[in-house]
Amino acid sequence: MSNLLARTGRDRQRYDNNFRLVSGCIPYRVVKDEDDSSVDFENKLQVLMVSSPNRHDLVFPKGGWEDDETVLEAASREAMEEAGVKGILREEPLGVWEFRSKSSSAEPDCCLGGCKGYMFALEVTEELATWPEHENRERRWLNVKEALELCRYEWMQCALEEFLRVMAEDGRGKEETLAASSLSNREERQIGSSVLLCS
Repeated sequence: MSNLLARTGRDRQRYDNNFRLVSGCIPYRVVKDEDDSSVDFENKLQVLMVSSPNRHDLVFPKGGWEDDETVLEAASREAMEEAGVKGILREEPLGVWEFRSKSSSAEPDCCLGGCKGYMFALEVTEELATWPEHENRERRWLNVKEALELCRYEWMQCALEEFLRVMAEDGRGKEETLAASSLSNREERQIGSSVLLCS
């Protein structure tokens, strides 16, 4: 059993013009395949989804953004409470999506306008064996294509597509930096060796 407890209730919940503010993340890892360097970046990415309590659909960790925390702290907390993961949170949000919560029909006064969800990318560095909601949730690592097919909510599919775009840009940026660094090192070696040859 986890000695950490999940927050419950809505006493500290933030709202913005009848929208309940929600923060969450797409936990991910890059799978290193040493045998095949030709595998494209998308196929090296895996994302973590969790089951919803009392249902079998899969979602990304998310929950209410409370008034005693930043939006980043809320996303990190939800990842730990719902999925049992910790990691490095990308500070720039993937985006903000408005959606209707399935629980809002049971609580009509809670969020008349629905929810406004801020989603972030979280590079997972630690998976906990137990976590606050482990008895109610299963976690599952999926490739991006599987996750897109299993996303129950359209707004989560949009967040995942944006995540993929951002990660691809980051991947290209890193490849360009590595290529430039490699070229720069080769030029330095050539200059250095020609200096050695000339002296």
